[in-house]
Amino acid sequence: MSNPLTNAVITSESMAKAIEHTLLKPDATHTDLDTLAQEAMTHGFGAVCVNSCHVKRVYDILKDSNVNVCAVVGFPLGAAHTKAKACEVEAAIEDGAMELDMVLNIGALKSGDFKTAQSDIQAVRHAAGPNRILKVIIETCLLTEKEKMLACKIAMSADADFVKTSTGFSSGGASTEDVRLMKQTVGDTMRVKASGGIKDWDTAAAMIQAGASRIGTSSGVKILQNAPTESG
Repeated sequence: MSNPLTNAVITSESMAKAIEHTLLKPDATHTDLDTLAQEAMTHGFGAVCVNSCHVKRVYDILKDSNVNVCAVVGFPLGAAHTKAKACEVEAAIEDGAMELDMVLNIGALKSGDFKTAQSDIQAVRHAAGPNRILKVIIETCLLTEKEKMLACKIAMSADADFVKTSTGFSSGGASTEDVRLMKQTVGDTMRVKASGGIKDWDTAAAMIQAGASRIGTSSGVKILQNAPTESG
């Protein structure tokens, strides 16, 4: 799928719709989650992204809004058993998740066990069903350029909807170079989500110009507050 924002002027509204307002800290409180959901509605963010145990709470707040609820799966290592990932997806969907961000089995990929890496994604795709958006986090900071391309191709073969750069919990986050490489690899077949270390308007806009359709960030409000004026 092509990215309509790549060659267009990025407005505050279009940026807001691209942002997935994210809270994945292990110590996130109910108050933090309620604030996240309220901010998402106030600013018109495309989605909120939370740990799967929190899906129901934010869904109950957002169910009558245009904000999707996204749950992370097998997060942040990607090393959970495939059956556990599938069960987590089923529970998240039951609680209201419309989008799932699963972490690739990184060890399998780096071992050259591409069959296991692909079947892991396929199992999650099956559990998610055809009507949920599935994103595969490939954790670019742990991969070589060749492995990044292979990860994208495996996710594409497994019928995922997006490839995503990072968990934000490893040794590095998103870069425009990685986003560009991922988009070149998947073409119009899939979309790209950039996440990890995106904290200001210029960085978010650069990711979109490089080919990202979504921006995962805990700094969504700050990004919009620092949007350039029309005259600027």
